[in-house]
Amino acid sequence: MVFCAYMAFVYVPWDFLWKPVSRDEEVWLGILFTGWAAKLTEPLHWVIYAAGFYGFYRMRSWMWPWAAAYAATVAVGMLVWPLLHGHGLLLGVVAFVPFALLTRSLWLAEPLFGEERVPMRERYGEWALVTGASAGIGEAFARALAREGMSVVLTARRGDRLTALASELEKTFSVQTRVVEEDLANAEGAERVARAVSDLPIAVLVNNAGFGAAGRFDKLQAERLRDMVTVNCVAPMLLARRILPRMQERGRGALIFTGSVAGRQPLPLHGVYAATKAFDQLLGEALFVEQRRFGIDVLVIEPGSTDTEFHGVAGELPHEGDSPAAVVETALEALGRQPSVVSGWWNWLRANAAQRIAPRSLVVYLAHEYTRRQTPEDLQ
Repeated sequence: MVFCAYMAFVYVPWDFLWKPVSRDEEVWLGILFTGWAAKLTEPLHWVIYAAGFYGFYRMRSWMWPWAAAYAATVAVGMLVWPLLHGHGLLLGVVAFVPFALLTRSLWLAEPLFGEERVPMRERYGEWALVTGASAGIGEAFARALAREGMSVVLTARRGDRLTALASELEKTFSVQTRVVEEDLANAEGAERVARAVSDLPIAVLVNNAGFGAAGRFDKLQAERLRDMVTVNCVAPMLLARRILPRMQERGRGALIFTGSVAGRQPLPLHGVYAATKAFDQLLGEALFVEQRRFGIDVLVIEPGSTDTEFHGVAGELPHEGDSPAAVVETALEALGRQPSVVSGWWNWLRANAAQRIAPRSLVVYLAHEYTRRQTPEDLQ
């Protein structure tokens, strides 16, 4: 996977965009192409390596047998090249053997690719708790978990919405529900939610509740900033601490944090929000390692702009976003496979470019330009 990422995002772009045509060389099945013949094959090389990176990263079913087939073409090329250029059969065999072994390993790895996902209820248990379930990503999580046969505890501030959603889930999916109306901005909110579900074997905890506030730091109300830290950081931490021990006793469970790509870099005009999401990401990724020996899967899902009420609540100017259902689908596919996942290719590219390529002193200015276009002028 690392090799495919290097080829797709570093070497092939450099080879295609900057290497002079006169110096360009590409080898396919041991046959050397030069000049324009080589240059024109590079987009295909890029597609192969980009698909390979994505396929390994997400362990997609279509990677078998194609990963093995491509490794086999490289093995053949390593054998043919010395023969065509007079370096002898021995060198060809020496180069061929490692790639032949790699081909065999990839061929035998079929069970690892596209393994059918066990339904959430069978995998973890009966009950899920979803915070911030009255709308957006939380509502999408509740629907997805109920579709998997899980009974769901729905908690948020708006009890009427929760009651309507609970009724719908019970009728549509024949599951049980429980509504816990609570404001996690209250100092005792998380503790009250934990007590309200203490009689249930919570198998999946989705720490989704959260909000943002767009605007210059000194123009935002101090109480609102305090509440944001409480809801986005303190509440998910406390709920995880209260519920994880019982998951450990049962030897299985799952914990999901709704983070954000905002947590990948400093975000002027959304500074406190970005800081809270960095907290969620670092906590979740640490717990991914800590809790694995207890049979508990932990994931941080990092959406970008999403089509929810978040923009309006945060005071942002309207702009497009991904669907909450797509974010949840990404999370459930990645759960148990990796500590965190960014929802959407474009979001992944932006997040990694900002974090790994551009200097942080530049990233903060680029981020400010992005948030400035979404923030009302009187809050800048």
